[in-house]
Amino acid sequence: QVHLVESGGGSVQAGGSLRLSCAASGYAYSMAWFRQAPGKEREGVASIYTNSGRTYYADSVKDRFTISRDGAKNTLFLQMNRLQPGDTAMYYCAADTSWPPPSLPRVFAFNAYDIWGQGTQVTVSS
Repeated sequence: QVHLVESGGGSVQAGGSLRLSCAASGYAYSMAWFRQAPGKEREGVASIYTNSGRTYYADSVKDRFTISRDGAKNTLFLQMNRLQPGDTAMYYCAADTSWPPPSLPRVFAFNAYDIWGQGTQVTVSS
């Protein structure tokens, strides 16, 4: 079974940047970052198809966040720029190890991914 380990969270001021990493122990057809703020539902932030490299972003993070993957190191990244207090949340890495990967309407569906990391906290202060 694939295991995911996130790192890179922390506390920053608004306008700052953070880079999250997710080390995977095996292959996944699709990977994504989700986040969950206190009292809110978990929401998809960004996803990537590992074969094609095609990416998708939630409107709230488009043009600020960038998802990428280092295939050689089997590591997923989320570069977060111009962070806002509303970005404060626990960030989770997710992987879909079954074929086929989720189609576009489901790239941010919670149940489209079968493997989850433990999460890393991101706190943005104003």
